[in-house]
Amino acid sequence: VQLQASGGGLVQTGDSLGLSCTSSEHTFSNYAMGWFRQAPGKERKIVAAISRGGTVTYYADSVKGRSTISRDNAKNTVFLRMNSLKPEDTGVYYCAARRSSTGAYYVNNYNYWGPGTLVTVSS
Repeated sequence: VQLQASGGGLVQTGDSLGLSCTSSEHTFSNYAMGWFRQAPGKERKIVAAISRGGTVTYYADSVKGRSTISRDNAKNTVFLRMNSLKPEDTGVYYCAARRSSTGAYYVNNYNYWGPGTLVTVSS
């Protein structure tokens, strides 16, 4: 499974940004998906996750209420919309695919990773 994220860039505090991740896998709907962020010098952490059918979502406390994860299985794509961006949202954002229906929070539970896209939020 190949994943390719796009949509990163340099934005200002308070701006909004949309990320997308497209999969090469024709059975995309078999995978739960997640977005992770890795800030400079820090470990990779979950930002948001979504179930295979898109009915169940999870958000890290740091983005809850200002981010939305969604997916379009017909287009093999998962999205992350972030509003009211803060400097602490800066990092490389990775999308990842998970075969298991559980364990959304943990890096090691994901089977496939895209190369990441950099988001920089200036203060």
